[in-house]
Amino acid sequence: MDKNSITGMVLIMALIFAFSWYNSKNQPEPTQTEETQKVENLQQAAVVDSLSPTEQEWLVKNITENGELTMLPDSTRAYRLSDGVINLTAAGNRVSGTVTVDGTPLDWDDVCRADLKKMSVLQQKKAIEAVRNASLSMGRYGKFARFLSGNDSVVKLENDVIALQLSAKSGSITRAELKDYYTEYTPDESKKRKEKVVIFEKGTNSFDFQLPLPQEVNSSDLVFTPTVLNDSTVLMSLPFAADAYWGLEYTLPKGDSYVVRIRVVQKNMAPIAESNNRNLVVNWTQDLLRQEKGKMFEERNSGLYYKFAGGSVENLSENKNDSEERQAKITWIAFKNQFFSSVLISKRPFNTSDFYSDIIKNRPYELKHFDARAVVNDYDWTTEVPAEFSLFIGPNLYPLLSSLDKGKTVANEDLKLTKLIPLGWSLFRWINTGIVIPLFNFLGSFISNYGIIILIMTILIKLVLFPLTYKSYKSQAKMRILAPDIKAINDKYPGNDNAMIRQQKTMALYSKAGASPMSGCLPMLLQMPILFAMFTFFPSAIELRGKSFLWVHDLSAPDAIISWSGNIPLITEYFGNHISLFCLLMTVTNIIYTRINMQNSPGQMPGMKWMMYLMPVFFMIFFNNYAAGLSYYYFLSLLITIIQTYAMRFVIKEEDVRKTMAENAKKPKKKSGFMARLEEMQKQQQAMMREQQKRNKR
Repeated sequence: MDKNSITGMVLIMALIFAFSWYNSKNQPEPTQTEETQKVENLQQAAVVDSLSPTEQEWLVKNITENGELTMLPDSTRAYRLSDGVINLTAAGNRVSGTVTVDGTPLDWDDVCRADLKKMSVLQQKKAIEAVRNASLSMGRYGKFARFLSGNDSVVKLENDVIALQLSAKSGSITRAELKDYYTEYTPDESKKRKEKVVIFEKGTNSFDFQLPLPQEVNSSDLVFTPTVLNDSTVLMSLPFAADAYWGLEYTLPKGDSYVVRIRVVQKNMAPIAESNNRNLVVNWTQDLLRQEKGKMFEERNSGLYYKFAGGSVENLSENKNDSEERQAKITWIAFKNQFFSSVLISKRPFNTSDFYSDIIKNRPYELKHFDARAVVNDYDWTTEVPAEFSLFIGPNLYPLLSSLDKGKTVANEDLKLTKLIPLGWSLFRWINTGIVIPLFNFLGSFISNYGIIILIMTILIKLVLFPLTYKSYKSQAKMRILAPDIKAINDKYPGNDNAMIRQQKTMALYSKAGASPMSGCLPMLLQMPILFAMFTFFPSAIELRGKSFLWVHDLSAPDAIISWSGNIPLITEYFGNHISLFCLLMTVTNIIYTRINMQNSPGQMPGMKWMMYLMPVFFMIFFNNYAAGLSYYYFLSLLITIIQTYAMRFVIKEEDVRKTMAENAKKPKKKSGFMARLEEMQKQQQAMMREQQKRNKR
């Protein structure tokens, strides 16, 4: 190579180097976003998502079965599915359309090809995942899959006594508030809150219908379209077409009604459902909210109740976790609190039902978890109203529940809703419903102070029982007069060997004087049903709830004057961690009455005295957690009894009683059949004892 060639090559190389250097200096540097995108594309290019052939077949099948029939420009039959995010059309085996990801519509063909010039790998994966999930939902929910997403909204229904909130998501009542009642419970006593009673709210109550379809579809998973039909009716609907829908219609009458009518409504659903399933399943769960200060009574009187069609009312255990499976017709199911209840009443009885009740621990605002699953048979997809229910949400007020029983709101039978109020066994319940409650309501119609009402009721009951009380006092006076004679008999015939003779002489004395130790007990026994009736009435009377009297803020709860923190084993369970003043007054009065009664009944064994004084202490432990109204009633009753006892000592003169006894002694005595049998038994026992003594001497 000559010198000129070498020089030319060097010049050319220098020119190329200079051009390259100049070009690199003027080339813009890549931005951080572009650089990141390149790195991301390089890293994720190997992991782009796609539908498998089987998933592609299921997608075409699901769109064809659940989409809306449409005609393409070339007259090809196609099916279009659109829910706002997914807008796809299936024609034959081909799917086209768009999928919206993060607000950006992406062509489905580009998504399937993973065209990363038109989208990021992340967008492509999100689009594939959205379509895959939509296909799975269509496979499970069928034509109802289009209602799985949507915006939630709240619709309110209310009247003078109750305020309800209905949610578009689930189409059910999610909150129920009673306007005339206030909660009495708060964990922090320093906060004197005054809040309305909320029976349930979102998160503590679920009311769900499992639709009678070939596949399981629950209404709680769907988003409904709310429509306010008028000021008392709301329709929650699933519109499939202009003339086809399925929905739930809620009607809350104006005024003071606590009953919500729920109707399952539908139109032209038979060709859409394409189902031979005839069972409409109702799933209802609730976490029972605490409302009262006294937890022991509220928990004890809260439970899951149900009524057999044309039969009795039963309930799960209120003291432990419990469950029942009933293969029988059930008219209504109730989730009951001490003073409030939610009751679902079916127009056509449930055919089978499963019930569960669990006690909730370590959650201060909740008491129990209730779960009910019930089935209504013979569902008809061609009927416009295939099922109808009523939901009572309100107080356990006897006149209110009694009016619903007689009114036969939904079912064509006596609902027996008053059984939700625990008023004792048959006899005690009859006394409460026939005497105590009518008297209580009558006095309450013109007296607003319930402490005064209880006082008047106690006086009236004492007046009614006065003839029995007077007879008891008269018998005690006779026994007091005979006390010296009885002591003389006991002294004359001491020891166990003379027990039979001593008993005979004592009975002869009673017969001669016209007295009987049982004559004083019998009148008291006849008063016991009323005492037991009042024992069940006061803790169940919602009228006393929140009513104050003297130092008592709530007559339906304990009137604690001294409280302490912490629990004492066994003691706290029954006594509580407080001292109730009315219960303390009742105990002191009971001790005084016991002493007076023992003075009027001589001849008792010495060992019985301390037992008699111990009984009022046991009553204090037992009643300390009970309603203040109950302790107040027993305190008044005992106080009036003491006053009557001292008054009778002035009315019933001892001289008159002795004179009457002397006159009875002169009269010839005709033995009653009982006395004759008693004497015969005594003679037989004496003969047996003599025979035994002879054998012992041998």
